[in-house]
Amino acid sequence: MAIGDMRHLGDDQATPARLRRIPSRLLSIAAAQADRLVTTGLAEAEGRKWHYAALTALQDSGPASQATLSRRTGIYRSDLVAVINELAERGQVERAPDETDRRRNVITITQEGRKQLDRLDALLSTLQDQLLAPLTVAEREQLVELLGRLVEHHARAGDAS
Repeated sequence: MAIGDMRHLGDDQATPARLRRIPSRLLSIAAAQADRLVTTGLAEAEGRKWHYAALTALQDSGPASQATLSRRTGIYRSDLVAVINELAERGQVERAPDETDRRRNVITITQEGRKQLDRLDALLSTLQDQLLAPLTVAEREQLVELLGRLVEHHARAGDAS
């Protein structure tokens, strides 16, 4: 089933109750809805999720080689090259040879990149509010904590295999 078809799998009375209680199914539907909302919202601001991830990692952790930036963001190195190219074309990052290893480039966020990141932060905050509208602040915090635990558990389990 294509992701676009998942919007029809809402939690309504037409959907059997047994299906409405399967956590993995609900996570998949919610993830598809979140992805659609965020992707569309970022596109309207001339951004993408990977742009946001790269700019955030550079601002929060400082300049980095492409390999380090790949590890920080979870973006495959081959894909990261295109992301860096796009951000560099927009003047949001700079590439410079690493002074300790001239074969490697160091990527640094620029002032324009910081401005774009500020815009994307504000936009993502609004998008998160839209996504989580039916939840209270306490429920949102609990959801983030529970999802974080799931992600961490499965990341550790993946490392153990």
